[in-house]
Amino acid sequence: MKKRLLKTIKSDPILVISGVLALVSCFFVTPDSEYLNYPDFRTLAILFSLMLVVSALVRIGTFDYLTGRLLGRIHTERYVTLFLVILSFFLSMLLTNNVTLVTLVPFALLLLKSFGDRRRTVYTLILMTIGANLGSMLTPIGNPQNLYLFSKYGFSLKDFTLTMLPYTIGALALLVICVFFLNRTDHTMDTASITPAQAPPVSRVLLCSVLFVVCLLTVAGVLHYGIMLGIVIVVMLPADRRAFLKVDYALLLTFLFFFILIGNLKRIDVIQNTLSTIIDANVTVTAVLSSQVISNVPAAMLLSAFTDKGHALLVGVNLGGLGTLIASMASLITYKFYAKERQPKEHYLLKFTVLNLIFLAVLLTMNMWV
Repeated sequence: MKKRLLKTIKSDPILVISGVLALVSCFFVTPDSEYLNYPDFRTLAILFSLMLVVSALVRIGTFDYLTGRLLGRIHTERYVTLFLVILSFFLSMLLTNNVTLVTLVPFALLLLKSFGDRRRTVYTLILMTIGANLGSMLTPIGNPQNLYLFSKYGFSLKDFTLTMLPYTIGALALLVICVFFLNRTDHTMDTASITPAQAPPVSRVLLCSVLFVVCLLTVAGVLHYGIMLGIVIVVMLPADRRAFLKVDYALLLTFLFFFILIGNLKRIDVIQNTLSTIIDANVTVTAVLSSQVISNVPAAMLLSAFTDKGHALLVGVNLGGLGTLIASMASLITYKFYAKERQPKEHYLLKFTVLNLIFLAVLLTMNMWV
């Protein structure tokens, strides 16, 4: 029992911490009917549905197939690196940063082994991670905190996109510069010999695409989340039941715990007034700093309870995904895959931190002028 508990804490500390904090807060605010109003069921339903549809697309090899096909057209090491980084950047806008890295990093590690250059492999993986974290900030469905804040503050799609667009463009320019600066040598390689994964069934891809559009209509406010949830579950049960096993239920449970914690904190006047005063002094910087310690998803949920400055918070938690390894939980995905290769971890961590801080410094400087 003790070993199982330690394993759970190690594998998902945010889930455990949020659960403990939610439980403790219940001693200060006695559970009552008001608790039913805490959860944002719309966000939870959309998040679950998107994860389910995307997991079905991943299971049938959709993105492995497309990546393999595209790589067959590239023939130099530098441009292979650029392709992987740019693909992570743009794919994360639709699949979320987590799913993008889970899908692309194992594929990238297999491909990068042919380089025989550990330095190139490390930099490519780090830039892919930064690309996924920063590309995902442009869309409401790019990462969990965006989806939550989009619903919490009632952003329009145009308003949301325009808020994050300058940082997204700046991030893309920085990524391209870094790829060429860190990959000064370039050799031809036979990527044309890469055998693409088997093509996924067209009917399944079309079905998932339709369901994905249904989710987007709900994000846009065209369709009620209850109708969307019913459609997705009814269709996916007979179409791909195993996809339900790939949904990140720990993330959904973490959201639920934070809803309880936040709901209770808002009902304690001393905490409500104190935190509101501290956070409103500089929401963006507070969000960035908080993300370094508790990760940007919990930071977004916690800070949103004490400020009405949604735009500043949105920018802060997205830029806050840069910095420490835990600033964005997606960054841990790449690190875990790299660690399994039995490579020197200290080299990765040092380079990861330095590159992240450079990106963070440049984008925060932009924030002073945007």
